[in-house]
Amino acid sequence: MNGTSEWFAGIPQCWPAIPIKHGFRLIGSGTTPPTGESRFYDGTIPWVNTSELRETVVFQTDKTLTTEAIEELTALRAYPVGTVLFAMYGATIGRVAILGVPATVNQAVCALADPSRFTPRFVFYGLQASREFLAASSTGGGQPNLNAEKVREHKLPCPDPQTQRAIADYLDRETARLDALVAAKERLLGLLAEKRRVLITRAVTRGLDLRVPLRDSGIPWLGEIPTHWTVVQLKFASISLQTGPFGSQLHSEDYATGGTPVVNPSHLSAGRIHADDRVAVDDATADRLAIHRLGLGDVVFARRGEMGRCGVVEADNVGWLCGTGSLRARLRLDIADPYYLALVFAETRISDVLTVQSVGSTMDNLNTEILGSCHVPIPPRAEQRAIVNHIASETAKLGELRAASERTIALLKERRAALISAAVTGRMQCLS
Repeated sequence: MNGTSEWFAGIPQCWPAIPIKHGFRLIGSGTTPPTGESRFYDGTIPWVNTSELRETVVFQTDKTLTTEAIEELTALRAYPVGTVLFAMYGATIGRVAILGVPATVNQAVCALADPSRFTPRFVFYGLQASREFLAASSTGGGQPNLNAEKVREHKLPCPDPQTQRAIADYLDRETARLDALVAAKERLLGLLAEKRRVLITRAVTRGLDLRVPLRDSGIPWLGEIPTHWTVVQLKFASISLQTGPFGSQLHSEDYATGGTPVVNPSHLSAGRIHADDRVAVDDATADRLAIHRLGLGDVVFARRGEMGRCGVVEADNVGWLCGTGSLRARLRLDIADPYYLALVFAETRISDVLTVQSVGSTMDNLNTEILGSCHVPIPPRAEQRAIVNHIASETAKLGELRAASERTIALLKERRAALISAAVTGRMQCLS
């Protein structure tokens, strides 16, 4: 059978395409024991769910169930080493692995065991090659899902066992090589991120001239600073500190698409403010909340969640409103450069201090007293500007390296996917 409208269109004439159910004698899934039944958990039998499924041919899991769970829950059974696992639910749909230890699975994992016409490693790659085709047949909205029957009926090319093993051997070698290249590039991304952090932290706490004498700042998180720098509480470098509206002042139903943007923590990223047209208010509401309007050079801080997240108000943001989850610092610009201050809060251990001092039982919650009492290093105004310019220049270079690495990773992953697809459909001569 030569596929025409299927994902495997163009396979060799001598290769049949058969449903998975004709290539495995045992196909099933499992279940999740009731969470309140502690006697079913933390046993000795490995148990796989989709959240931890990784694409490997020697997959193992740390999650376990007891023998009692297997004995009492009829939907559970132990599958042998070599069983192919396929994720059928949500964001994990299409993940595939091969068991390296006997294990059972939950209801979102399809297990393919006891092969008859397929070899597990060939199916491992065949399911990767056809995952988009399978995912397109899923049902559901926000959480798409497949069922075991769809997987059973899914067709894969089925060359002879010797050819399946040869293709799998080839793909083992080539994907391992590509995966190693991806891992190396991802390590580089980690190193670039660390280099960026060190660059910024050193610049905003030590300055650009490493030869200048240092003194103890008296602030534990800060340590030594240049002798000509000062340390001040933020409230003394600010004209005012103002939390955003709360309580009955502003409700979510007050939002009107296309009005005056309201700046909440989710709109703060990398020292900048990014509007969401859906989070805005009409002119009447904006006038009522005029005390919360943002001015040029203000710094907006997140009051909840990630302490230290902030953004500088630029010309395009003037007149926007500080949101419910935010706090506005209007600086004395003769003392503090807003971009320098944003770097201090976003890139140093001062965020840890804010987290410890913040209030709130379920979520960190910053207020003007805590933020205002925060000690910050203050170089001369011209030196602050020089630090900001230096960091912008150096991080731009690091950003170019990061972007190049990310492009290479994307290309390697595309190459990997294309290689698998070409091999399992017989479109390349890989068996020399």
